[in-house]
Formats: sequence, C-alpha cells, structure tokens
Amino acid sequence: MDQDRAQYVTMTERPIGPLITSLAVPTIVSMMVTSIYNMADTFFVSKLGTSASGAVGIVFSLMAIIQAVGFTVGMGSGSWISRLLGEKRTEEAGKVASSGFGLAILFGLGLSVVGLSNLDGLMRILGASATILPYARDYAGYILLAAPVMSASFVLNNILRAEGKAKFAMFGIGAGGMLNIALDPLFIFVFDLGIAGAAIATALSQCVSFLILLTVFLSGKTIVKIKPKIISKKVGTYISILTFGLPSLSRQGLASISTILLNTSAAGYGDAAVAAMAITGKIFLFIFSIILGIGQGYMPVLGYNYGARKFDRVRGAFFFTFKINTLIISVLALGGFFAAESLIRFFIAADPEVIRIGSRAFRFSCASMPLISLGVVCNMTFQSIGKAWTATILATLRQGICLIPLLLVLPRLIGLTGIQLAQPAADLLTFLCCIPFTLHFFRLLEREKRKAA
Repeated sequence: MDQDRAQYVTMTERPIGPLITSLAVPTIVSMMVTSIYNMADTFFVSKLGTSASGAVGIVFSLMAIIQAVGFTVGMGSGSWISRLLGEKRTEEAGKVASSGFGLAILFGLGLSVVGLSNLDGLMRILGASATILPYARDYAGYILLAAPVMSASFVLNNILRAEGKAKFAMFGIGAGGMLNIALDPLFIFVFDLGIAGAAIATALSQCVSFLILLTVFLSGKTIVKIKPKIISKKVGTYISILTFGLPSLSRQGLASISTILLNTSAAGYGDAAVAAMAITGKIFLFIFSIILGIGQGYMPVLGYNYGARKFDRVRGAFFFTFKINTLIISVLALGGFFAAESLIRFFIAADPEVIRIGSRAFRFSCASMPLISLGVVCNMTFQSIGKAWTATILATLRQGICLIPLLLVLPRLIGLTGIQLAQPAADLLTFLCCIPFTLHFFRLLEREKRKAA
C-alpha cells in the first residue's frame, strides 16, 4: 500500500510540467526506438531492391492491424486503469489488466490463424503487385506467427504507462528494438535469409520485449497485478475495455485501410511510387512518435487527476501538452522540409525515381505537421476521461473521414500529386474539426468542476 500511496501522490500532486515530462521521455524513447527499428527494416531490406522495399510498406499495413488490436485492448484497459487508480480502486484495476491481457492474446491468435490460412490473398488485398508479392509473403508469414505476442506486448506496455511506470515500458520496448536492429543485417546478409531474415529479426525481438515486460509484472514491481485467477468472467468488463479502446481501434484500423488505399493507388505508378510512399511514411512516423510519446505521457496524468477530481490540473496538463507538442513538431517539420531529399536518399540512393517521388511527398507532409498536435491532444483527452464515443469520432478524422475520401478522389483529379497531397490535406481538415471539440472539453470541465465544488 505504501507503493500505491506514493504513486498516487506523485500523479496528483507533482507539478504538471515535470510530471508529464518524466512520463513522456521514457515513452518517447521507446517509441523512437520502435520507429528506428521499423526504419532499420526498410533500410536493410531496400538493399535487396525496390520491390523488396515496397513489400515492407505492404506488410506495414498488416502490422498496423496487429497494432490496432493491441492498442485497442491496451489503451482501453490503460485509460480505465488510470482512472481506477485515481479513485484508489487498485483491486478492480488488476482485474481489468488481467482481462485485457488475456483478451489481447486471444485476438492475436485469431489474426495468426486467419492471416496464415490465406497469406497470398491477404497480401494482394493489402496492395501487393505481382513483383512485390513474393517478398511480402516471405515477410508477412513470420509477422503473423508473432501476432499474439505483439498484441499482448502492447497491452503490457500501456498498463505500465497507465500506472505511471513508463521507464519499465521503455526498457522492454527499447531492448527488443535494439536487438532487432542488430539482428537485421545478421539474418538478411550474413545468414542470407533475405527479406525473411528481417521478419524473423522482428518476430524474435518482439518475443524478447514481451518476456521483459511480463517479468516486470511477475516480479511484483507494479501496482497492478496480472493473475489468471482474477480474469473477469463478466462480458461487461470486455465490452467496457473495447469501448474505451474504440478510439484506438478506429485510429489504427483506419490507418491500415488508408495505407492499403495508398499502396493500391501508388501501385498504378509502379514499384518506385509504392517504395517512395512507404519510406516517406516511415520517416513521418519517426517524427510523429515524439509527439505521440508526449501524448502518452499526458494520458495517465489526465486519467489520474480526472479520477481524483482535480480539474485545474487536468486543464494545466492539456495546455502544457499542446504547447510542447506544437513547438517540437514545428521545429522538426522545418528541418525535415529542407532535408527531405537527403532523408529519402539515405534509404535508397540507387533509385532516382523513388527519391523524386518521396522527397516531394515528405515536403508536403512537413507543411502540415504543425497542425497535427491539436488532433493528437484532443483525441487522447477524451479517451483518457472515458468519453469513448467522442474520442472515437476524433480518432476517425485524420485517417478515415478526412483521408480516405481524399485518397479516392485526388489521384483521379491530379494523379500522383493527389496521392502525395492526400495526407497533408487530411491534416488540415482534422485540425479545423478539432477546434469545436476542444472548446466543448473546456465547457465540460467547468461543469464537472462546479459539481465537485
């Protein structure tokens, strides 16, 4: 109980800026390491040719589906757990954690079975051309085998962040990421396994991360305990987890759909276009992981303090996170705009067409990056306070309501430029849509504050 009390005091009394920063830095490190080893796959696989590089982009949408499952259960459990801990309901938080962990493994097994039973068909649906298909098949098979472990790891990771133990999460994810970076060239080139080597490296690294994260829970270093005997038998528990995680499912699921549309649209312009958009996406995600990491440091602070009815701290957390995110991504966007060609060339210097298409697309993305911060903070805010349906609407904006119609329409009107412009245009529309939701949140906060007075 001393550990529980000390953590409660930290989350509800420590100054907002240092508190969010202390939780965000480990999260940023772990997410950047994840982005780096995703880019490492792209970097090493690109040495096998343009079609192989395109395959990484195809399978990335499959990994986004696995992430969607993991984040749905993980964020749904985590947002609920942080509020329960803020209300000092530790035992109930443990039941939610154990139930979410079991649910993620079950969903991951389902993905493995369905995906492996029709692998070629799945790769074609995801946008693989005839030349990319053999590479995509070799890569995706091992990723699907690791799907249960990957899904469960996302849940463990989010539970640790929810109770304010982001450093443990960083260590687990970081260790697996560094191992992947080391294994990629070994398996691809030394063992001559080609693109399958990159997939094996990723699968093994994910298993190592999972074991490290699970060990943290089994060693008693966490407030929330995961035990098979406390897994809930109530259907309502799982409905609540999935409802709270629905924004993550919408966000990640629509990201998968939009990536598939992007790949199929780009395929009409050749493997160079598919590879260019895949590389651009990986670089963007590396930058995006920084503000996403700050946001995930923000979420448990918001959940704890909303549960504890400390609404002034909730308001302060929102403004701190929005301002720091906007500043950081604006600086990175400016640097990325001028370094776009060099960044693309780093991955695949031998193909000038990939460099031309990719650098132009990345410059368009950099122009809209400063607008992304509001959408991230606004979405995470409503998810953290348990307003699942509002958060779900917000989550569908960037990768769904705004982007998918643009991907369907713009390429027909302006060709390849439409593909390159679709995401930046969606970012602008998302920013405009988030303004009234943000104002609504502050009105809601005032009402809650008056009730608590």
